[in-house]
Amino acid sequence: MMVHSYSDLYLDDAMDNLGNYFDYMINELDYSPTDAYTLFLKSGVAEEFGSGNPKYIAGMSGVDLAVDVLHRIKNEYVEIEIVPKFSRSKEYWMGWIYAYYQWFKADSFKNVYNRGITPEFVLNQYETLHEADVSKFLETADYTYNNGNETSKLQIIRKERGFTQKQLARISGVSLRMVQLYEQKQQDISKAEVKSVLSLAGALNCEVDEIL
Repeated sequence: MMVHSYSDLYLDDAMDNLGNYFDYMINELDYSPTDAYTLFLKSGVAEEFGSGNPKYIAGMSGVDLAVDVLHRIKNEYVEIEIVPKFSRSKEYWMGWIYAYYQWFKADSFKNVYNRGITPEFVLNQYETLHEADVSKFLETADYTYNNGNETSKLQIIRKERGFTQKQLARISGVSLRMVQLYEQKQQDISKAEVKSVLSLAGALNCEVDEIL
């Protein structure tokens, strides 16, 4: 018997609220999908939401979630301007289906992301799956989730910093080919030359253990 993250009594509210969070962050506040997701994780709101805390999955609107995330991260409050919506955006669907997938898998949002279910991956499914039964998304996502496509830490940090692989290679002095091999896990970055690891960490302004 599948054990989900929280009671399905909260699921519809959770899906709607996370959908509205991403819609607001991306379409009203102009964050990229990856940045909106990264802030959700870093703020700790993702952990509260994923564990089924009623305050976050049902007691707050999507806009409230955005305000809380930004306050936790930047210690600032955004000025809320509610714009009437007459249709659901693809960004709304992204949050909507993310909430369902995390609930169904009973896994953390961080691990879901690290195993390849990134905003880019989800949005790429929109055209073919947004009108289909959620089981179709589960099948597609599970193939990636279950087949070892875990995103490397280096790739996660690089995208968080807004760098392309070419930019990281140029700034760090590590060849583009090696950056690609580390991210694809065809080369073990933990066994790389100390100079290369230090250069990558320095270029990304992070600690060495954050990319190992």
